[in-house]
Amino acid sequence: MSQYKVVTYVLVENASAVREAIAGAGAGKSKKYSHASFSSRGIGRFKPLSGAHPAIGKIGKLEEVADEKIEVSCDGKILDAVISAIRRVHPYEEPVIDSWEIKTW
Repeated sequence: MSQYKVVTYVLVENASAVREAIAGAGAGKSKKYSHASFSSRGIGRFKPLSGAHPAIGKIGKLEEVADEKIEVSCDGKILDAVISAIRRVHPYEEPVIDSWEIKTW
């Protein structure tokens, strides 16, 4: 059974909703635990370009925001559902969502 690491970055104030959506899709679950994830905080930077519809900021202006990085593991069978759940609740027009196959011990 393939396992994947999923990572996304979201505004600190939206992190709880994203974590709940991730858990609701079944990620962060093992035999005896659910809702398992890891978060770290940092500064996200971006500049909305022409045609963008940013949740925060203005076209052509570099923005810095307090973001939270959320990491979670999931079974490959639910990977698409986890990514869809993140997109449903994420406030960004183009959220960064990375995933890659991992080996768990």
